Amino acid sequence: MAALPSFPWLPGRLRSNAAKAWCRTALARDVSLEDSVSTVARQLAPAGEADLALVFASSSYASDLQRLLPLLRQKLKARHWLGCIGGGVVGTDATGVAHELEQEPALSVTLLRLPGAELVPFAIDTTTLPDLDGPAEPWRALVGEAAAPDSSLLLLLDPACSAINDLISGLDYAFAGGVKVGGIASPHSSSHGSLLFDDQVREGAVGCLIGGAWAIEPVVAQGCRPIGPVLEVEQVQRNVVLEVSEGELRRSPVAALQAILSDLTPDEREQVKHSLFLGVGRSDFSLANLQQAPSAFLVRNLIGVDPRNGAVAVAERMRVGQKVQFQLRDGDASRQESRQLLAALASRQGQEREPLLALLFACLGRGQGLYGEADGDVSLCHQAFADLPISGVFCNGEIGPVGGTTHLHGYTASWGFLVPRPAPAATGAAPDGNGD
Repeated sequence: MAALPSFPWLPGRLRSNAAKAWCRTALARDVSLEDSVSTVARQLAPAGEADLALVFASSSYASDLQRLLPLLRQKLKARHWLGCIGGGVVGTDATGVAHELEQEPALSVTLLRLPGAELVPFAIDTTTLPDLDGPAEPWRALVGEAAAPDSSLLLLLDPACSAINDLISGLDYAFAGGVKVGGIASPHSSSHGSLLFDDQVREGAVGCLIGGAWAIEPVVAQGCRPIGPVLEVEQVQRNVVLEVSEGELRRSPVAALQAILSDLTPDEREQVKHSLFLGVGRSDFSLANLQQAPSAFLVRNLIGVDPRNGAVAVAERMRVGQKVQFQLRDGDASRQESRQLLAALASRQGQEREPLLALLFACLGRGQGLYGEADGDVSLCHQAFADLPISGVFCNGEIGPVGGTTHLHGYTASWGFLVPRPAPAATGAAPDGNGD
């Protein structure tokens, strides 16, 4: 059924306990914070009480951020409030069209009614975290002991948050069966944090565990395409790769890249100067697996070259035996990858588990700078999921899974699709014939 964001949006053939679910979205572009709040309130009226409100505001409102949630809570009702400010905002307007609004005032508000959901909102002081080598229980206690280990997790981080990678790793360990998506909020010059939680502005980390009848399905589009062969790391010091091999041939990474350059077009060689990355393969994937599934590579920045020995420094701790492949980032590669990944998700979900909402956490380096036009990522999403409400934010780092492990990314679109969980198989009952 086609939907407008000011009315209930009901995915087809949901489980009975989710049949009354709804999603309502609003998007404002007013210069003043008060006017934007009034705009979204008008678009969302009449709205009943939501279980969860997601609020994403552009950094244009940073100085007024402490007033935002109190103003919204005067006009809208929700049990839990969660959000942040970003370098841009993703939202769905009153006509049902999704937009990516960069470098301008914008406010995106989404209200969700989720029957059967188990929601556990949390705020974390990241200055003191549990031991990564210890048990999982202290990590679960950070967000709520009662939460199921397979709960999905929305995670938003303040740009001044300490130990970001430790926090992501610890939550991945504590909730190993659940998907984690989110991002790092935008920095600003005001004295307060960048995160929104209930009626407060916070630092550290905030988020929400989503369990029960609902879950998050991820899509992580890294926007790169491979060039050259898959190589194996032969010598490494921490994050510096000294030697790689291709079959029996061993050489420095720079020498391997120089051999690749001779097979590239002039345009591709120009791209190498500013858009070259390294894909790091999962250790449990064979060479054949990686060649057939390039998305199994975790794309990482190259942060330095040693001209004396041809070594390269990578923004990732490296190990001998890892498979690596050079990658180029461009708009065409990103379109192709995103289109394939989103279409594959749409095919897997089918009508039984149509999403209620898509959340997009996109790098500031995407948007018009990558695609050369506005609304690049949301347009690709609507090719796979027509009329689906979309909201989100442009981040300073994106959180999402690759190869079953959650990572902090750059230049990435990390999607989270809110979907009903499959109904548990009935025991001792005959099928009713209608698929519900």
